[in-house]
This record gives sequence, structure tokens and C-alpha cells, in this order.
Amino acid sequence: MAIFPQISSSMNVRIEESWKQVLADEFKKPYFKQVVEHLKTEKTQGKTIYPAGADIFHAFDATPIAQVKVVILGQDPYHGPRQAHGLSFSVQKGVAPPPSLINIFKELHDDVGMAIPRHGFLEHWAQQGVLLLNASLTVRAGEPMSHSKIGWHHFTDTVIAKVSKERPHAVFILWGKFAQQKETLIDHKKHLILKSAHPSPLSAHNGFFGSRPFSKTNEWLAKKGIDPIDWSLE
Repeated sequence: MAIFPQISSSMNVRIEESWKQVLADEFKKPYFKQVVEHLKTEKTQGKTIYPAGADIFHAFDATPIAQVKVVILGQDPYHGPRQAHGLSFSVQKGVAPPPSLINIFKELHDDVGMAIPRHGFLEHWAQQGVLLLNASLTVRAGEPMSHSKIGWHHFTDTVIAKVSKERPHAVFILWGKFAQQKETLIDHKKHLILKSAHPSPLSAHNGFFGSRPFSKTNEWLAKKGIDPIDWSLE
């Protein structure tokens, strides 16, 4: 696993130990080495990359694989200042929730009657076993999808497949066409797959609102004898 110490030392990356073991083979593969070199090159060129190096693998650091109950798949980190911190759809406290996250909170309120959170920091979900995974783990500042073709999708596809294999009864929440393309990586016989439109303002009224992903997730977990998720953020 020589490549992980390389990225760790060069970008101050942190990742929880169980994920290092599960993904050890991926860190050794040529495509992953190319991802690392691409990021190092862009930083050398003075380009700003989000999230900061220490947060690139924050989803994995916050949610060990043995604790994963739910996967919420995003496409790309936020590309604005102070927004992305390694959890899909989440922003740090003190940063205004982006439109998609506002719509997620609206559906959360309508679904389970929970008050609209006053911040968009989803760490509490991650600590309970919600893997907040973006398909690309990095992005150039101000350039959405700028790292979507550097190799991250190979890596995160493997992550989805590993969760499907290793976990007994997870819930995969796939919002929008992009996320739903990952359905082929998931074992339908073991897991619950919840699909709807993306929470973006451009599509939320086409099936995201009213899809009730939060209550459906907890109903499934309870049915399988697994503690439900406390979706509150206070």
C-alpha cells in the first residue's frame, strides 16, 4: 500500500484504518497513482482544489465500512470557497446551504416532520453510518466536474461495490440519473435502493419532493433489526 503514504504525506490526507485495508489494492493500481500525480501537478501549478487535502477522504474517515448503513451518492464536490469538506451535499457550519441541500431539508421536513436545520453540516449523519460519498472526490475551484475524468470514478465505483459486498442490509439513496447509473454495482437482493429525481432546483419537482427517502430508510433499517438514523442536525 505504498501509494497511500505518498498521497497522505503530500496532501495531508486522513482515512480511517478499515478503509485502508478494504481499498488497499486500489491504492496500488496505476489509475490511482495517476489521480495522485494529477492532483500534485495542479497544486504545483497554483490551482486551487476543493476540498482541502485533509478532507478529500473525510467521508471514509467519518464512517468506517463496518458502520455503513446508508450511502447517499453525490456527483461532485462543491466548487465554491469554504463549501466542500469531503461529505456529499454537506457544508461547514457558517456556510449557507446550497440550493440542493435546502431542498433536501425541505423533503426531510415533509417526510418526517423535522424542523429545517439551521446549518448544512451533515457530520451527525456520517457518524451514524451514512456514507456521504461523491463520485469525484476533488474539483478545481470554480470549475464543476473538472476532475470527473481523472480516475476518481474508478475508485468510487469500487467503494460502492465493496459496500454492497461487505455490508448486510444497506440503503443506497440514488438521486438523479448520474447516481442511478451506479445501480448495477449494488446487490439488489441484499440492499434497498431508493431512486428519485435529484434535489437540484432544476429537477426536485420532478419526483424528488414526496419521495420520502428518510422515512423509507429508517423503515428498512428497523425491519432488518438495525438502529435507524437520527436525521436531526441540532
